[in-house]
Amino acid sequence: MLTGRFPDPVAIRLPRGGIATFPLALAELSDTGARAGVVKDAGDDPDITNGALIIAETAWAAPGSGIGFVAGEGVGTVTRGGLSLAVSEPAINPAPRALIREMLIASAAEAGAPSPDVVVTITIPGGDRLAEKTMNARLGIIGGLSILGTTGVVIPYSCASWIHSIHRGIDVARAAGLEHIAAATGATSEHAVQRLYGLPDHGMIDMGDFVGGTLKYLRRRPVERLTIAGGFAKLAKLAAGHLDLHSAKSRVDIAALAGILGELGAEPGIVEAARATKGATEILAIAGRLREALACAIAWRAREVALATLCGKTAVEVAIVDRQGDFLARVGA
Repeated sequence: MLTGRFPDPVAIRLPRGGIATFPLALAELSDTGARAGVVKDAGDDPDITNGALIIAETAWAAPGSGIGFVAGEGVGTVTRGGLSLAVSEPAINPAPRALIREMLIASAAEAGAPSPDVVVTITIPGGDRLAEKTMNARLGIIGGLSILGTTGVVIPYSCASWIHSIHRGIDVARAAGLEHIAAATGATSEHAVQRLYGLPDHGMIDMGDFVGGTLKYLRRRPVERLTIAGGFAKLAKLAAGHLDLHSAKSRVDIAALAGILGELGAEPGIVEAARATKGATEILAIAGRLREALACAIAWRAREVALATLCGKTAVEVAIVDRQGDFLARVGA
């Protein structure tokens, strides 16, 4: 807008330091402003926005108005308290806003101009459809995706956006005054707990495999009551002390489960058959009449691990749900 040209690739100074460069996929200049876009490359991080076109548009604003932000197509608007943004604000988080302001002011200074008065509109074509696959609606972000980020760099395989959504979900639930929330490893267990307690959507945390990230955040920002819900295999990992339940990070301890069966009074032949299995679901089937007792034993152990991680006053219930959505065990609060 000041020079009539687009630097391509464009160099951006990241919040954590260092420079990143991006080739432009879109560059348009008009009498009122300019638009530039890049294609999102999520690298190794699982991210539904991988390959999406992200567009930033700037338009001149009234003198003295400073730098403002607008949610364009595919970017959501905040409708619920508890997030780092006020209700009715575009879902462009504080760190990205600070980065955008810094780069605009620096670019103006390089061109010999004062700090600019512009409105910045962020647009993600198709972002409203992509947002349906995220937790945004549950967080009260309606109409599209969120512009996130704190450092400008995602650690490979970190699933940073998922963990971020877990934390924001807890913040929203606390801001809404909810005393009871539920964190589930999957949709089946989530639906079972929500039916049981009638919890609102913003009281449900899609925890996935990140039980550690959930519990550690709750340790700093506690709620009165927490229900942890999941399948037998996932919660068997938690019972063994694992806080990342992904198959790449932890394994079910088959020998330990077989040993618990023996402690519950299973016949030696059943215990040996359990030791020879390859998965927790098989052990549960082999358990026969001790199936529910085994599930309860695992639930109690998982609860103890959760309580030790929380180190606080949150009451914890652990619920193990089968693939049909029925409860195998419920222990605790």
